Amino acid sequence: MDAPSRRAAVARDEVLALRMSQIREVANAGMAREDVLKFWVGESDRPTPDFIREATAKALMAGETYYTHNLGRMDLREALSDYLERLHDRPVDTGRLAITSAGVNALMLVSQAVVSPGDKVVVTTPAWPNIVEIPRILSARLQTVALDPAQGRWRLDLDKLMDALTPDTKALFLNSPNNPTGWTLPAEDRAPILERCRQYGIWLITDDPYERLIFGPGKSAPSFLPLADEDERVVATNTFSKAWRMTGWRMGWMVLPTSLVDSMGVVIEYNTSCAPDFIQSGAIAALRDGEPYIAELRAELTAAKDLVLGGLRALPGVEAPEPEGGMYAFFRVDGHGDSMTLAKDLIAKADMGLAPGSAFGPEGEGWLRWCFANRPEKNAEGLRRLGTYLGG
Repeated sequence: MDAPSRRAAVARDEVLALRMSQIREVANAGMAREDVLKFWVGESDRPTPDFIREATAKALMAGETYYTHNLGRMDLREALSDYLERLHDRPVDTGRLAITSAGVNALMLVSQAVVSPGDKVVVTTPAWPNIVEIPRILSARLQTVALDPAQGRWRLDLDKLMDALTPDTKALFLNSPNNPTGWTLPAEDRAPILERCRQYGIWLITDDPYERLIFGPGKSAPSFLPLADEDERVVATNTFSKAWRMTGWRMGWMVLPTSLVDSMGVVIEYNTSCAPDFIQSGAIAALRDGEPYIAELRAELTAAKDLVLGGLRALPGVEAPEPEGGMYAFFRVDGHGDSMTLAKDLIAKADMGLAPGSAFGPEGEGWLRWCFANRPEKNAEGLRRLGTYLGG
């Protein structure tokens, strides 16, 4: 055996086995080129609204630069409690809320709190890579349940999900509206999923960044929060990134069962200690004054979806199921089964950057993701370039 000083300075096996971000791989191939239209990442081409930036700048200049409570400032938790009650028509006590340094940080924190090495975790896929890789970082066993395109939309076979939720399952991670497909959990499916999780003591962890960005009536996508008791194994994670165009701010939250709150404060302490003070002031402004802006954003995204999906379906050999929420078109082209090769070829020959479906797991292979949260002229030019490319 090698002496300790001679051993390779590498990460543990579970980390070495993680998939590198294929979205980043594609972005690196074209990021330096100003002529490439960039549709590969999940963010708008417009900055955070003025009222949020102004509130944050004011807080920064007033000296709000200190450590805060592990679970977040009370004034932010009060604003979040009011927001969630308006959204879900049910009170959510401030004592159940935790402010995090981004939505992905919330997912990691709750995973660290409840998932142990060897535990079985179920995830619906295709999925944003982070939601799949976080359990693997923690040495959990992963089982996926694939969404299927059917009748022009993505669907979840509820029976398949129920079959996967066995007595040895520790946690179910559910992302709805889904990135990348736009699939949204039907309201009628919530009760049977929640009941199965209750039956076997499964943690139900929802990833809800797109819950406000739905295409249709209602204030938000169906949520488990109105159905769950205050102290059962249901955790809702969320972020300010999408609905308020705050991707670079890294600010999120969790709604927790009451018995988990104290432990979560400790987990936060040993990860980030707390969320940045002055950014929490910007988050308060978003929650209290952001409803007109969210309504405007939803209208913009609906128009963008109609433009991009309509344009894609007019192209030869393109299949583009209808998203029910989010900011993405997930589509495939006949004869192009290798999504990474196609994505890189589009950069080289069409000057446009799309995310390869393989970045979202093997179930996404052969598909491409287009983030359409852009100005209409940018989306229209992307359709023109793609049409030229497909036309030879």
